[in-house]
Amino acid sequence: MRKTTATPADVARRVGGIPAQPGRKEAVSVVEAVPGGGSVARALTASQPEVPGADSGVESVIAGAGPVGRSGERPTVRLRDTGPDEQPRYAPEWLELREPADAAARSLDLLDPLRIRLANLPGRSGLTIHDLGCGTGSMGRWLAPRLDGAQHWVLHDRDPYLLHFAAVASPRAAADGSRVTVETRRGDVARLTPDALLGASLVTASALLDVLTREEIETLAAACAGAGCPALLTLSVAGRVELSTPDPLDAEIAAAFNDHQRRGGLLGPDAVTVACEAFAAHGATVKVHPSPWRLGPENVGLTAQWLRGWVGAAVEERPRLAERAESYLAARLAACAAGELHVTVHHSDLLALARPTGGA
Repeated sequence: MRKTTATPADVARRVGGIPAQPGRKEAVSVVEAVPGGGSVARALTASQPEVPGADSGVESVIAGAGPVGRSGERPTVRLRDTGPDEQPRYAPEWLELREPADAAARSLDLLDPLRIRLANLPGRSGLTIHDLGCGTGSMGRWLAPRLDGAQHWVLHDRDPYLLHFAAVASPRAAADGSRVTVETRRGDVARLTPDALLGASLVTASALLDVLTREEIETLAAACAGAGCPALLTLSVAGRVELSTPDPLDAEIAAAFNDHQRRGGLLGPDAVTVACEAFAAHGATVKVHPSPWRLGPENVGLTAQWLRGWVGAAVEERPRLAERAESYLAARLAACAAGELHVTVHHSDLLALARPTGGA
C-alpha cells in the first residue's frame, strides 16, 4: 500500500512553502490579548508517531490525525491536553491539507444575509473582523475576498507559530479592491469577554464550536451580543459520516468517534444545537446551513489522514474495537489509495445575527 502520510517538508513543497517559525529578529506582531482572545482551531486529534509496518503495507490504527512529523515532533495537540507551561500547537501541515476542502464546504448561502447586515451596521467606516482560533488564517483567505469594503482582521490564537503563518499569508484586498489589514493577538477563548470584541463588526471561527464546552459557547454568545456583532461560525462537526461501499463497522466507529468528541465536557456534534440556543437566548437571529466535506479521488491525502484520525479516535474511546478497526482501516486506506473511496463528512455552518448596538 502506498504511504499517504506527509512530512512538513513534503507539504511545504506541495503548497509552495510554509513560512518559517518566527525568530526574535522577525517583525511579525504577536500582541497579548487583554483580557480575551481566541482558542486554537480544530485539528482532528493528537500526535501521530510513524506507522509501524507502513513500508510492508500494514498500517496500524493510530489515535490521531494530521500528517506525520519528523521524529520527536508533536504535530498536533488537543485544545486542553497540554500543561500550563506547554504551548499548544496544531500542525500547520494538517491545516494546509484540509484548507481546500474547508473552502469548498463553507456555505455560500449564509453570505448574503451577512453582507446585508454588515452593509447596515451603524456608523460603518470599514469592517473590524475578529477570527477566533484562526490557525493558519484559512477563514480570512476565504472570506475577505468575498466581502466589500476596507477590512481589519484581528487574528486570535494561542499559538504564535500559527499566528505567524496567518499573518504572512493573509489576503491584502477585499472583493472591491479595498485594503485588508491584519493584526495578531495571543489568547484563549475561555477568557473572551465583550470588551475583547469592542468595536467588532463580525466574529468568525472555523471548526471551533465542537471543541468548546457549553459554558464557553455561552460566553462567546454573550460576548457577541455585548458587542452587537454577527458571528459566522463554520465547519462544526455534525456527527454524521457517509462512506461509499458501506461497511457494518461504519456506524459503530462513528458512534465511538462522537463519544470521543464529547470527552471532558466538550460538545462535539452537539455544539451547533447548543450554540443556536445560546445565541437565540441573547436575541440573535440564527441561521444554520450544511457544509459537508465531499472527498473523492482528488482528495486522497486528506481522506487518508482523516480516516486515520476518525478510526484512531474511535479506538481510543472504545479499545475493544481495535482488532476489527485495524483491518477496517487497512481496507478503507487501500480503497482510498486506489481512488475508489468517496466520503462525506457532515459539518454545519452557523450565522448568528446579534442585535446591533447603537441603533441600526
